[in-house]
Amino acid sequence: MSTWKRLLRTPLGVIGLLLVVFWMVIAILAPVICPPTTPQSQRNPYQIERTSFSSLPSPPTSQARFGTTGGGYDIFYGVIWGSRTALIVSIIVVSCSAVVGVLIGGMGAFIGGVVDELIMRVVDLLMSLPFLIAVMVMTIALGKGLDKVIIALVIFGWRSYARLVRSRVLSVKQQDYVLAAKAIGGGNLRIFLHDILPNSIQPTFVLASVEMGRIILVVAALSFIGVGAEPGYADWGQLINFARGWMIGSGNNSLEYWYTVLFPALAILSYALGWILLGDALRDVLDPRMRKVK
Repeated sequence: MSTWKRLLRTPLGVIGLLLVVFWMVIAILAPVICPPTTPQSQRNPYQIERTSFSSLPSPPTSQARFGTTGGGYDIFYGVIWGSRTALIVSIIVVSCSAVVGVLIGGMGAFIGGVVDELIMRVVDLLMSLPFLIAVMVMTIALGKGLDKVIIALVIFGWRSYARLVRSRVLSVKQQDYVLAAKAIGGGNLRIFLHDILPNSIQPTFVLASVEMGRIILVVAALSFIGVGAEPGYADWGQLINFARGWMIGSGNNSLEYWYTVLFPALAILSYALGWILLGDALRDVLDPRMRKVK
């Protein structure tokens, strides 16, 4: 049975896949679903459109289907174009982190000795730092903006891939076919790239899927505290940042401004949940020891 067939037989995997596909479609069709109409958004569609400059949020209307935050930012526009931001940022961060981690961890394990020890001590040092705090400090040091957030996430994101691939390479390089390749005079680089690496990276697909969801939670958290995306940029964390002054409502109505938090929060939750469920299902499908007997 193929991997896809096994995946589609996993209920949670199907839910995760549907959520991932849903947000991918939204991201691709963002210019069609919510075309820029103001001069500012036409110049840069990732700038959230503003229907007014009122300091008070306004409820959903035909003009702003999800309502507006303080400052008149259109929540619907921010959610739709924020899906592109989430997808682009998570793909860049996960891809770069995976490539760096796989190459560093894999080469270290293949070479062994002092090189491997040095690499793993660096990884251990980075792993000892709380991920969110380390990324936040690095982002502040680099300066504000999503490009700085991406750099900081990659700097601290490759470590998990390095440890995972290292453990796999240490096992694979002792296999008979690798020893046979060495015996017939195969070059080290060819053996690593052709025989060892392709048989060692499978677990990184599961980790990458889970990280696709986790990364966007970190990005949203950084934007919420004001060190992520620039003000007005289409980012889900930014929308919640705009809403933080209205989360408890006003007066005796604690739910008066529910829409300022609900829609971006649902977007973040469903996007992250989709990737995490998909990653968990891939783990069960790709690892025979984790498959449930049915």
